[in-house]
Amino acid sequence: MQLYFQDYLERLSTLHHDMLSVLERLPQAALDWKPAPAMNSIAVLVAHTAGAESYWIGDMTVRGSSTRVRATEFEVVNLDHARLKALLDQALADAQATLAQLSVEQLTEKRHSAAQNSDFTIGWCLLHALEHTATHVGHVQLMGDMWERLHV
Repeated sequence: MQLYFQDYLERLSTLHHDMLSVLERLPQAALDWKPAPAMNSIAVLVAHTAGAESYWIGDMTVRGSSTRVRATEFEVVNLDHARLKALLDQALADAQATLAQLSVEQLTEKRHSAAQNSDFTIGWCLLHALEHTATHVGHVQLMGDMWERLHV
C-alpha cells in the first residue's frame, strides 16, 4: 500500500477508535437513545457511518457498483456493542482492502454516483468519507456526553 493510503487508513482507524471508545463507556440503553424526536441514535450514527464508508471508499472507487440501501441504516434498533463494533470493523477491513488496490495516480479518476447523479474523483470520494466519518464521530461523542450528564 502506498504511503498516502497508509496515512489515510491510520486517520480512519483513529476515528474508529474514537467512536468505539464512546460506545465502550455507555450502557446498552444509551445506544438507541435519541436526544430529541426526529434525531438519530448513536446506533444509527454508527450503522450509517459504516455504510457510508463502504459506499464512498469501496463502492465508488474500486467496486463500481453498490448494493447499499442507505435508508436501512437509519432504522437500526437493538444493536448491541458487539454488533456495532463489528460494523465498524468490517468497514475498516473493507477500506484497508480497497486502499491497498489504489495508487495515487488514480485519485483524479472520475466515478459516477447513481445515488447523487453526479461524478466525483476518487480523491474526492476518499476525502468525503473521512470528513463524513469525523463529523459523526463528533456527534457520537457529544451524544455520549449528553447521555452521561442526563443519566448520572
